[in-house]
Amino acid sequence: MDFLMELITKDYFVLFLIIGLGIAIGKIKIKGIYFDLSAVIFVAIFFGYLYDSFGIEFNLPPIIQSVGLVLFIYTIGMQAGPSFFNAFREQGIKLIVLAGITVISAAIVAISLSYAYDVDMKMMTGLLTGALTSTPGLAAAIESSHSPLASIGYGIAYPFGVLGVILFVKLSPNIFKVDLKKEEELFKINSQSNTPPISNRNFIVSNDGVNGKSIRELNIRFMTKANISRIMKPNQESVSPTPESILETGDMVKAVGTENALKRFEVLIGKITDKKIPRSGAYDIKWYVISNKNVVNKTILELNLLENYLATITRIRRAGIDLSPHPTTRLRYGDKILVSCTKGNVPAITDLFGDSLKHIGETSFLPVAFGIVIGVFVGAIAFPLGNFHFKLGLTGGVLIAALLLSWKGKTGPIIWNLSGPANQVLRQFGLLMFLTPVGLKAGESLVSAIAEHGMILFVYGAVITLIPMLISVVIGRYILKLNFLSILGALTGGMTSTPGLSATDSMTESDAPQVAYAAVYPFALVLIIIIAEIMGIL
Repeated sequence: MDFLMELITKDYFVLFLIIGLGIAIGKIKIKGIYFDLSAVIFVAIFFGYLYDSFGIEFNLPPIIQSVGLVLFIYTIGMQAGPSFFNAFREQGIKLIVLAGITVISAAIVAISLSYAYDVDMKMMTGLLTGALTSTPGLAAAIESSHSPLASIGYGIAYPFGVLGVILFVKLSPNIFKVDLKKEEELFKINSQSNTPPISNRNFIVSNDGVNGKSIRELNIRFMTKANISRIMKPNQESVSPTPESILETGDMVKAVGTENALKRFEVLIGKITDKKIPRSGAYDIKWYVISNKNVVNKTILELNLLENYLATITRIRRAGIDLSPHPTTRLRYGDKILVSCTKGNVPAITDLFGDSLKHIGETSFLPVAFGIVIGVFVGAIAFPLGNFHFKLGLTGGVLIAALLLSWKGKTGPIIWNLSGPANQVLRQFGLLMFLTPVGLKAGESLVSAIAEHGMILFVYGAVITLIPMLISVVIGRYILKLNFLSILGALTGGMTSTPGLSATDSMTESDAPQVAYAAVYPFALVLIIIIAEIMGIL
């Protein structure tokens, strides 16, 4: 017995016991619903409650929570950075507005309940982050409020935050009388006009104005926006094109581009053919991964591939999406590119781009350490606002630094971006280190908090979850005139609810919800953190 008592007072033993139990419980699925790593905070709250009930003195070193916080927030910013800034340009402002309405209306409901029913604002901030299932928001609330009430509120509201979103997206088509099949067709038509897919086609040179001219003279990329990947002259093997390649009547060429680009190519070059252009031993077509930091952030034009390597980039795959390469397209760390080049230049091309999955998977802690240092410094700067000074704080400073550094990508020899696997490992490690001490502190105050406010806290959490969703669907459907599937995607993104997105996915074969979710999630994530930090101060 003494041996057991000694173990349960050792900080490292309890830390990993809570983490292990939390992960195991989080993997348990009930009708497809599970809490994943968030279950760690519930286990930690239970342990904190037990320790308080039995009068056991126990405290984890504060440094564990602080290290977990900065790692978690930094990796969140690194993940969100590129999409956060690009979303405003590429995905349309309506989806961003809808996500903003979801988060801001939830904050208004929470603040209104706090004043109307005299609930501590720190508790209400926790209820808000739990209702929106936002652990980064909870981190910001705790860092700004320095109170366990935020984590108690989070633990109370989180379960319905998960279940409520799932139930809402499942029932909403019936509530608003929406035909999802019709919405799928409308989204498909719209998508094809806004983001046309990349394809390839073979052509026979039959335009007399092209005969005897080089690719450079014809300025094909500028004129058509398509790329030539192969040329085959009659009774010869196919070859990779160069700027000086001469096109003659009867030649066959393979072009890559959007449907509109290929139509322009047809007008310029000649008629489409069903004949195949077989590969030859003279050239190679291969995917390469960008792992050489010397080419990161450089444009395709700067690399001058045709002149230097007799090579052409015909496709770029970034975050699972195929992009049409353009001379001004900047290459990013981890991009996959499809290159057509002569066999003799394959080693040089490999050396140029790096093409090392192993290198992509490795993590350098130098940029992580420097990035966090920059974030802490930014958070400590006092900005004058009238008669008082405002600081971003630890959470705000680290988040802003991570967003900007991730968007920048590279400074001199330093590559700020983290690979997907590395980011995930650091993010999960930081989250576990953060949730455990937070939950333990919350457990010690759980009974007194519920005794003071009563079980009505669960109702407040449910209200904060449901009302913003109703508001967002009405505005998205009848004012912004958005596709209903996109509304559901933006809604689950605004609520930062991955289980909600999964429930939406099961209702349709369209990728509309995923596209909208990916567009708004980084913005919603950052907005919740900012609001939670402000409410924590209040």
